[in-house]
Amino acid sequence: MVPHLVTALNGPLLDLERKILAATPAIERWFRLEWQEHTPPFYCSVDLRNAGFKLAPVDTNLFPGGFNNLPLEILPLAVQAAMASIEKICPDAKNLLLIPERHTRNAFYLENLARLAIIMRQAGLNVRFGTLDEEIDQPVTLQLAGGNSILLEPLERTPRRLGLKNFDPCSILLNNDLSAGIPPILENLHEQYLLPPLHAGWATRRKSTHFSCYDDVAKKFAKLIDVDPWMLNPYFARCSDVDFQERTGEQALADTVDAVLKKIAKKYREYGIQDKPYVVIKADAGTYGMGVMTVRDAAEIAGLNRRERSNMSVLKEGLEVHDVIVQEGVHTFERVNEAVAEPVVYMIDRYVVGGFYRVHTERGADQNLNAPGMHFVPLAFEHAALPDVNAKPGAAPPNRFYMYGVVARLALLAASIELEKTDPDAIQV
Repeated sequence: MVPHLVTALNGPLLDLERKILAATPAIERWFRLEWQEHTPPFYCSVDLRNAGFKLAPVDTNLFPGGFNNLPLEILPLAVQAAMASIEKICPDAKNLLLIPERHTRNAFYLENLARLAIIMRQAGLNVRFGTLDEEIDQPVTLQLAGGNSILLEPLERTPRRLGLKNFDPCSILLNNDLSAGIPPILENLHEQYLLPPLHAGWATRRKSTHFSCYDDVAKKFAKLIDVDPWMLNPYFARCSDVDFQERTGEQALADTVDAVLKKIAKKYREYGIQDKPYVVIKADAGTYGMGVMTVRDAAEIAGLNRRERSNMSVLKEGLEVHDVIVQEGVHTFERVNEAVAEPVVYMIDRYVVGGFYRVHTERGADQNLNAPGMHFVPLAFEHAALPDVNAKPGAAPPNRFYMYGVVARLALLAASIELEKTDPDAIQV
């Protein structure tokens, strides 16, 4: 079940939304069959952009923070989803080790950890926090707002297992995206489940691989509901061997930008869309809104100033950027108190468990909102309502969150296929 959204949204019930709501039984059966073939990641968040004529994922995060931004009333959904997932993975699970980011002093991130721990404890697990920070060799208590606290403990590794002092977990939940690489302490574990697996981290994962998988999923789904796949799918292209500081690979990047802009412009002409096409250039690996820029003309590549080059050159943990994807920019027509906004949908296992709006008062409808100055507005939900495409006009509000949940689950399915394809232990057929 997908919760029903009551947050007032801009825009009419659009043609794409009508088709999705009308096809609900077929859509849910389609997902049910897909999940018989593929295993979803343990959890996932998807950044969506809703342009009115198009709704598409622009980022898929397999180590989601931000659980503290979800509305409290949806927590039972999250607990049920976690229960279902744990039951499949390790039915007799008792202990869960939660490993956060190395640098965990950010107050909002700590609240995210506390919320995650609540969900997992309600799902029937003892939860403790182990840190990869090698400077922490004794338990450290971190205070949260409201008087709560988190106890971070140093990890203890035996030849076959990972745990804490007097704590041997069945499962290990990573809330660390492994941008800095895969720590040896996490490798070669036996009879312990790493959620998600190591190859889901940015040490090996690439956005271009994910969106290639999404491209295939979107085409299959679009055929099911009889829409143009482009309405659910951002064009993209990968560009390698770029050095923003040394200005190498610049022409190849400009050519890639130009090619993607022309593809978008052709679609805009086909559908009579008046907006100006743009692309977003992103590091092919990494998150936190770093290594991201908006470009409306290929000529802008040669004109980047020193600050812009510097911003594109380095990611979290000081990693250098040399491979990028050039992704179609999707305008957002969503607004919260007149500020531009984009929905972020959270899933545990194959279940949608809620979401929030990322809002930025100083950014435009064609800009990246995952930037300093953003804030979050929880999506409010009703408990008793389900979308009814057969209701008389005006009798029931459209459940736009159902549409968000469908597209987010398409990205989740793409992530499942992506992990299967990149699994180093899989037997490739």
